[in-house]
Amino acid sequence: SCVHTENGSVPISEIIAVEETEFNKKQHNIGRWQKMAKLHAFTVYYVKKARNHRWRCSDVTFWCVDEHLCNQWIQTLKELLEMQKSRPKQLLVYINPYGGKRQGKRIYEQKVAPLFSLASISTDVVITEHANHAKDNLFEVNIYKYDGVVCVGGDGMFSEVMHGLIGRTQKDSGIDQNNPKASLVQCNIRIGIIPAGSTDCICYSTVGISDPVTSALHIIVGDCQPLDVSSVHHNNTFLKYSVSLLGYGFYGDILKDSEKKRWMGPMRYDYSGFKTFLSHHYYEGTIAYQPAKHALGSPRDKESCRTGCYTCKKSKKQLAEQQKECGLKHEEGEEEWKVIKGKFLAINAVNMSCACPRSPKGLSPAAHLADGSADLILVRKCSRFDFLRYLVRHTNQDDQFDFPFVDVYRVKCFQFTSKLSEDNESNVMDIGKKRFGQFCRDHPACCCNIVNSTWNCDGETLDSSAIEVRVHCQLMKLFARGIEENCKDEAAYSQSSVEQLL
Repeated sequence: SCVHTENGSVPISEIIAVEETEFNKKQHNIGRWQKMAKLHAFTVYYVKKARNHRWRCSDVTFWCVDEHLCNQWIQTLKELLEMQKSRPKQLLVYINPYGGKRQGKRIYEQKVAPLFSLASISTDVVITEHANHAKDNLFEVNIYKYDGVVCVGGDGMFSEVMHGLIGRTQKDSGIDQNNPKASLVQCNIRIGIIPAGSTDCICYSTVGISDPVTSALHIIVGDCQPLDVSSVHHNNTFLKYSVSLLGYGFYGDILKDSEKKRWMGPMRYDYSGFKTFLSHHYYEGTIAYQPAKHALGSPRDKESCRTGCYTCKKSKKQLAEQQKECGLKHEEGEEEWKVIKGKFLAINAVNMSCACPRSPKGLSPAAHLADGSADLILVRKCSRFDFLRYLVRHTNQDDQFDFPFVDVYRVKCFQFTSKLSEDNESNVMDIGKKRFGQFCRDHPACCCNIVNSTWNCDGETLDSSAIEVRVHCQLMKLFARGIEENCKDEAAYSQSSVEQLL
């Protein structure tokens, strides 16, 4: 069913609320309205789609002289909205008051809370006071009484909520997160992201825009987007979960340097990026990985992940069949691992495109949100000029993998270990173990100095350089629908031939 407005038809799934309206006949004191003694009206609030995936709350008022008919319309519409079972009724909201430009609380109170109230969503709001406040709180509260958890902040705030929610789910299910081969239990409580940070990569890659109102409306209509999550372990010890970027070398060095300059605000990333580019450090080591044979397509495809992605659905189905047929232990067979040794300027593993306003295509344009795989990008040692050519391609339409020094693979797990780790750690996987070389720095004065980079895990540093990474297919869900293929202009609603309501 849908409601017809002057701009087209609005599906029930995109109606936010219906309210009885006090109608002032003086506003329409012309024509036939002059002859009517009393008017009855109701207002329909709905999602209005604008350019660039932006959503806004719009409204249209219907009026008539028959009070009974007016009440019947209101009741029928409200019953139809009640039938939308995917919509949240109670949310737990965490607000980071310190992130980004310290606008999180204001953004929520002025732009988001009124929309939640309009949609009759009740909320419990927690203002976080310190790092890991939200994560720790999620282990204590009764999370099962909520239909979703909303985080107001940047990627760091989302990561904290994600770790708390996944960790709580595994704890309640008796799963040991320190076991890198553990089959993790899917989180059915959705996470909503209200962007209010210095970086909102995850929101941009799953909604198509970093806009608080748009994200709030996706939460209200009950959208659901499954998301792959990578677990990162070292020496049978759990380190972190990642949903966007795991970066060693270039992106790890940028993060490590920028952490010392937080006083600069978001500008620190530009400064550290330029400084890291000039330093041109490379790192020698070995990558061992398992190809994602279940996943459709490849990182070089032109097909991007979009709303209702066929590739994600089909890949998940094939992964389930593969696991059922072969069993997890057989899949882990050493014969399926591939080993690559080399000198790398950057090693990046991405679970999504990692698109952002500066890089509309992202690090891997054809990466999928929920296909149970990550794209492993290896940038080998090359000249500064060639590396600059590679970086520039993230901002234009050229194929960024079309270089002889860039390799990209679709994987379901991988391991990276250094010579230092091999010497100092006892319980490291044996795959390619004796082939792992030392790390060097491209420096004319001391080209044999042993130096480690840092892993950048969704904007947070990891203490260990030697890691084991595994992708868990659709481990969690977001209040999102992916990026829509053809986002309509604000004056062009879907004109699908659906029966008119009433």
